[in-house]
Amino acid sequence: MLLIYTKIVHTIPLMKNITFRADADLIDRARQIPRDRQISLNAIFRCWLEEYVCQSERALEFEALMKRLRHVRAGGPYTREEMNRR
Repeated sequence: MLLIYTKIVHTIPLMKNITFRADADLIDRARQIPRDRQISLNAIFRCWLEEYVCQSERALEFEALMKRLRHVRAGGPYTREEMNRR
């Protein structure tokens, strides 16, 4: 007789606290934006941080691609007419 067991595991992402120093008026103005959207400033920051990291990763990927393609020469320089020719 074959018995099959399913075990459900819930994982909680590890969050770390960080501290920034900024002008009090700037912080108050920044808090108003997520308040209007009915989310937290922390949620806005996490979204920004993720996008910031992704941009850095995309930049590194682009640089790696350019390095792999450094042997490719497009010719040129081209005139405006040559670039717009279809």
